[in-house]
Amino acid sequence: MRTYRLVIACPDRVGIVAKVSNFLALYNGWINEASHHSDEQSGWFFMRHEIRAESLPFGIEAFREAFAPIAEEFSMTWRITDSAQKKRVVLMASRESHCLADLLHRWHTDELDCEIPCVISNHNDLRSMVEWHGIPFHHVPVDPKDKQPAFAEVSRLVEECGADAVVLARYMQILPPQLCQAYAEKVINIHHSFLPSFVGAKPYHQAALRGVKLIGATCHYVTEELDAGPIIEQDVVRVSHADSIEDMVRFGRDVEKMVLARGLRYHLEDRVLVHGNKTVVFN
Repeated sequence: MRTYRLVIACPDRVGIVAKVSNFLALYNGWINEASHHSDEQSGWFFMRHEIRAESLPFGIEAFREAFAPIAEEFSMTWRITDSAQKKRVVLMASRESHCLADLLHRWHTDELDCEIPCVISNHNDLRSMVEWHGIPFHHVPVDPKDKQPAFAEVSRLVEECGADAVVLARYMQILPPQLCQAYAEKVINIHHSFLPSFVGAKPYHQAALRGVKLIGATCHYVTEELDAGPIIEQDVVRVSHADSIEDMVRFGRDVEKMVLARGLRYHLEDRVLVHGNKTVVFN
């Protein structure tokens, strides 16, 4: 079913829900799903409505025009999107295939409602898997002595594709600040731990040496500060002293795939609202 997704953040006060509901009722808007959250600490209010597109007498541009006075009255930061317009998602990867393969499978089976215009990688290892899906593969090697030319090409490709989002599916390079700024709240990363635990190389080896009982993964938006962006989704799996490092790597890959797929789905469905360095996720 085609829906419009109305997403709102504004200073909290009396009458916000009533005003929005009355507006939708005035135009016979049929609400399929409604989510609200009042954050007492920040004094902000967050809202997400899914409205049946066919129930309204106008299209999305006319909706924006009619709703603008209410948005101004309540000092809203807001957006409305059309579920019929699939978001374009550029995937980036290096050598590890598990997250990329999982997302490609979910896209191939229509579990992820998006378009994938291309995959970008700094290695050629995953080319055949990507091209089997009929998706263009761009090999952009990164010279450790001068990374600027590579990221200039990455920026060109992302812009050329008209990307609405970029997913780092275990892409093992740090994005430059200008790319993070240009695609703020649109670049999604998966991190192999509960941030900031066990950062750097060989996180599961670090975890095994510490005798941890839980390992997990964090899906977050990318910012200029490494692995410190707003968190979208997290999950854990239990481990014990009997599990080897190889077991932990296997468990970790499984949870990374699940967390990244969920985080991307929430983003595609406009379920994530960023406020400062925190998120409200209506899942």
